[in-house]
Amino acid sequence: MHRSTAVAHGPSAPSGPAAAALPRPAREEAAEGATEHQLTFDGFRYVVRSVGRSTPGQDPVLILGGSSQDRFSWMRHERGLAPLGQLLTVDLPGYGGADFLPERYGVDFLAATVRSLLDALGVARVNLVAACFGGAVGLRFAQHSPGRVRRLMLVGMTRRIPEDYGRAMVRWAGMIERGETGPIAQELTERFMAPPGVGTVRKHAAVTRLVHQQIADQTTEQTAKSAEHNTRLMRHEWYRPEPVPAVPSLVVTGEFDTLTTPDMGREVAASLPAARFLTIRETDHLAPVERTADFADLVVRFCTDQSLHSLPYGTEVESFGSGRH
Repeated sequence: MHRSTAVAHGPSAPSGPAAAALPRPAREEAAEGATEHQLTFDGFRYVVRSVGRSTPGQDPVLILGGSSQDRFSWMRHERGLAPLGQLLTVDLPGYGGADFLPERYGVDFLAATVRSLLDALGVARVNLVAACFGGAVGLRFAQHSPGRVRRLMLVGMTRRIPEDYGRAMVRWAGMIERGETGPIAQELTERFMAPPGVGTVRKHAAVTRLVHQQIADQTTEQTAKSAEHNTRLMRHEWYRPEPVPAVPSLVVTGEFDTLTTPDMGREVAASLPAARFLTIRETDHLAPVERTADFADLVVRFCTDQSLHSLPYGTEVESFGSGRH
């Protein structure tokens, strides 16, 4: 039987580097009054960052970031998402500032941790925004705890890990053992970013430099977590075709995302009972960083049932499933 405990702390700010975190915003871009909750699940400590207050009639927003993001990676969005009330970001076990998690614990365990998070904080239901690896965890959580999700937004999500990425992870494991962090940082950066000539990508050069630097500057502890994450990806199911609740869903991909392509996003949307799909223009896999204000606007619109048609930063919405849009 899994057990969770919680200890809340007052306003906080980043206290150390995250495991290959995407570029962090300046402190002044973040909302005020953040609270940190140190939680444990099945003996593993993890950390939740809470900003804002719950609003009557509005479920909190929970963001599950990708494997190279931590709870601080979303600080740049906190002001833009303030109209939604309470915002929760998390370092799940094995990631960011949480405890190391052995690879034998897979997506099911992480999805159960998300459920324990809501139980510990007394949150009945959330609007779930889940990106990349967080999308795999978030979708599994929605499948296993359907009553806890009000709306589901998946960003840069795919139903399958690309074969060439899987082969690369095997090679990266050997490189990590040999301490070849520089070449790994270069390869990972190239995976995240659209290659030159594909199309116009906002902030491409700046984001490329920052992503490379933060991956290359990983500590020994962060490198160990990254290596364990790669093993976890290879040994556990990324996607499982279980029933998904018929809640309003939105799948979003960068226009020039070459890691989780728009067609992969459409495939995800087609597997959901009530989904819409769109791409964010002039972005790649790092769309939330490249068009921060526009991404926050999209989340607010989706979570408040506003129109998603004819957005200046997005392609026209495509509908999948039988749900009303």
